[in-house]
Amino acid sequence: MSKSLHKDICDKVRFSKLYDKYAQSLSNILFYKYGDLLNPSDKVQEAFIKLWENCSKIKPETAKSYLYTTANNMMLNAVKHQKVVLKYQNVKPKDYTNESPEFVLRKKEFLKRFERALAGLKEDERVAFLLNKVDGKTQKEVAELLGITKKVAEHRIYSALNKLKNELEELN
Repeated sequence: MSKSLHKDICDKVRFSKLYDKYAQSLSNILFYKYGDLLNPSDKVQEAFIKLWENCSKIKPETAKSYLYTTANNMMLNAVKHQKVVLKYQNVKPKDYTNESPEFVLRKKEFLKRFERALAGLKEDERVAFLLNKVDGKTQKEVAELLGITKKVAEHRIYSALNKLKNELEELN
């Protein structure tokens, strides 16, 4: 007897009757609870799809409960997702600083000076220095990338560092 009941939900005609019986009322309930913004009719459709996919596992007497629970959970998930989306939409980047105008100006001047000092380095020193300090490569990795020994890479990095330090010490 139980097996024939399981086949009842998986039967296309009976499933269609189930849809006709519950789809509109389920859609109305979701609309009343959550409004139209989160597409309650779509959630009803998805709930029926899940019912169809699991029709062999669900008893006919629990089909209504399964549909209502599934559709409600889908709406709750949509509400949670909407809250996350709204939270990140409301987060605005900080458009001010606590830095004084003098500090901002000195910082800009320093950056210009740093860029000039960096451009004044020999190309091999500049490349080794940037690979190490900006890209975070180890001296061994820099050596492998440039096809040189580790000692040569060390020398180029420290040479560039000393030249930059001497060049930028004049600011103080």
